[in-house]
Order: sequence, then structure tokens, then C-alpha cells
Amino acid sequence: MTKRFEDKVVVITGGSDGIGLATAEQFAEEGALVYITGRRRASLDDAVRQIGHGAIGVQGDVTNLADLTTLYARIERDHGRVDVVFANAGMHDPVPLEAIEESHFDSTFGLNVKAMVFTVQKALPLMAQGGVIVLSGSIAGTKAYPGQSLYNASKAAVRSFARSWTNDLKDRGIRVNVIAPGATETRLIRDFFDKTPGAEEDVIKGVPLGRIARLDDVARAVLFLASDESSFVAGHELFVDGGVAAV
Repeated sequence: MTKRFEDKVVVITGGSDGIGLATAEQFAEEGALVYITGRRRASLDDAVRQIGHGAIGVQGDVTNLADLTTLYARIERDHGRVDVVFANAGMHDPVPLEAIEESHFDSTFGLNVKAMVFTVQKALPLMAQGGVIVLSGSIAGTKAYPGQSLYNASKAAVRSFARSWTNDLKDRGIRVNVIAPGATETRLIRDFFDKTPGAEEDVIKGVPLGRIARLDDVARAVLFLASDESSFVAGHELFVDGGVAAV
């Protein structure tokens, strides 16, 4: 196992489950000092035990700016810096246009958009030349899947952030990129497939590589974007979708 992130301080929001947890595990195995966030204490503690390697869980809600301030204050006390931010916390709540209510808009954009802005903004005072930001996007920001326009739009905003922030932060030597998975083997999608006969087969039919993504497929791509191996990659959206968006 390589140690590309030896002693690097890595922050992962939404790190107690799914893609965030799988990515935290890989960062930790490669020597990173990992901090994860999550709203539920029990899930966060379980994730920290699973990650091992001295990982630290900071309970909080990333839509609450005070909780983000607490997160970075803890890291500043511990290390005085942040090297990598994986702004991963997000939600998928598909609602057709005619059924959208104000609460749907507020929850989707509050977590997928507003929280991402302040997760990054509040990290910047601790980031120096060579810092890396990876934003959690989705192929939905490009594909415009029906019946989920709010989610699609929120992920399109993430794509725009990477472009804008690449320009905003270029003089500081901080790179920003987006990881954009397609259907991925998370607990939530497995629950959906189990409850919806034929859904998994229908999804797979649309994937040129013939399967949905594994958690490690996405995690490895995040680590690539966070590593020196991608040192000349900026403002990019990396699709991890088995060819769906490209083909």
C-alpha cells in the first residue's frame, strides 16, 4: 500500500456512510489524518472504529454554520492546517416538478449547495499552497433525469462551483475538482432496488460497463483527484459511472 497522504489532514463531510466512509478508509490506509462529520453520534462512532488509523469523528450538521465552525476550530487546534477537503455530504430526494414544495427546495439546496459553499469557505483559512478540494457531484448534473429537477439542479451548481473556485483560488495554488458518480452500491440504492422489482436490471441496462459502481470505484477516483498524480487537473468533473454520461 502506497502512502500518498502520509500526515496529510483530510476532512470528509458525510463520512459515516456510503461513499464518504469508503473514501475515508482509503485515505486513512494511505497515511492521512482523517476527520469525518456526521449528524448521528452512534453512526459516527461506528464509522471511526471501521476507519481506524486514528480517525476522528466530529458530530455536526453541515447545514449549520456553527457546526462547521466547530469542526474547523477542532482541526486548527489539533494540526493548524487542512490539506484536503472532500465536500461529500449531500442528499437525493427525487420530487417531480408539480409536487415540489418549499421544504423540498430548502432541504435539497440547503445541504447540496449552501452547505458545500460554507464547508469550503470555512476551510480556506487553514489551507495553503498545494491544498485540494474535491466536491461531490453526480452525473445527474449533466443528464437531467426526469422527476428530480431539484436534485439535478443542485448538482449542476456543484459543477459550476468547481469552475468558479478554480479561478478564485488559482493564485493560492488550491485545486478544485468534482467527482461525479452514477448509480453506486450504497445502502440507500440497495434498499431502493430491494423494494422496486426490476429497477436494478433497468439501471444496469443503461450502463455501458454493465454494472453499477462499487464504493471503492468512487473512493479511488476521489483519492486520485486529491493526490499529486492529478497535480495538473483543475476545474474538472470526473465521471465514475461506467460510461453513462459519455456514451
